[in-house]
Amino acid sequence: MRRRDFVTFLGGATAWAAAARAQEPRRLIGVLGSTSYGGLPGLEPAFVQGLKETDFIEGKNIGIEWRWAERHYERLSSLVGELLGRNVSVIVAFDGPAAFAAKAATKTIPIVFLTGTDPVAIGLVQSFSRPGGNLTGVSILNAGPKTWEILHELVPTANTTALLVNPGNPNAHALQAEIEVATKASGQRLEVVKASGEDDLEAAFTTMIQQQADVLVVMPDAFFYAWREKLVALAARRTMPAIYPIRWFPEVGGLMSYGASPFDLAQQMGIYTGKILKGAKPADTPVPQSTRLELVINLKTAKSLGLTVPPSLLARADEVIE
Repeated sequence: MRRRDFVTFLGGATAWAAAARAQEPRRLIGVLGSTSYGGLPGLEPAFVQGLKETDFIEGKNIGIEWRWAERHYERLSSLVGELLGRNVSVIVAFDGPAAFAAKAATKTIPIVFLTGTDPVAIGLVQSFSRPGGNLTGVSILNAGPKTWEILHELVPTANTTALLVNPGNPNAHALQAEIEVATKASGQRLEVVKASGEDDLEAAFTTMIQQQADVLVVMPDAFFYAWREKLVALAARRTMPAIYPIRWFPEVGGLMSYGASPFDLAQQMGIYTGKILKGAKPADTPVPQSTRLELVINLKTAKSLGLTVPPSLLARADEVIE
């Protein structure tokens, strides 16, 4: 073969290979959540960053199909159906209700979940070390009892705690039970108040006042995250000291929060998803339990409520908003 012909041949072969790569179908990741896109600030970019750390880049070698229930848990099952119709390679469930919906829909497609409740106790997996089936993911250490203790440290004179829960959340009962044990052991009174829609929030605070609640603990829930500004405003209007499950609340004026870093968790989920795409089997991929919890205190809000934050509590805070 003459040199000119050989160069032409190489050029054609390179162009053919590039075209072939361009035509390769990108593997699809289906993301399922109970809130809305952007409703949990910074979560989506952190997840995508985790994927990049395992060499998966959106628009290059993977595509992502986002599906959000807009705080309506009953929509999750149909959204899972849409993802399965798109032939996704893995489903990523950003919360407990989404994980249950995905598990009910498929026993073959790998599922990576995030849950704030013991995934073994609620039946998502068989064990932390060997999940079994087609699910694995990241579990958050339930901070419920410690959350109540921190709030009581700030308001030691409180005798009655209101616990705000969403009865539509399948994790609600397990989370509530741990708080009940903690308050009963200390001789405190716990009043459970329920809300599952925006119209329920005003009524919930009215109930708290009628029950003479001194402080409020808000349980982890996608619905509460989405309406965090309204919850914070209602607590301020009723001068109700409240502690929330995640930093998004004190960032918009809430008193304080205690819980896992949402960004670390989302990034870890991205890394786990990448492992599954590279061939790891969910059944044999251990579920790590995140024990890194952060305390965020809004000092301005504390002052507006007439509260003095103890130096010991300020010293333990990961962030103080002034």
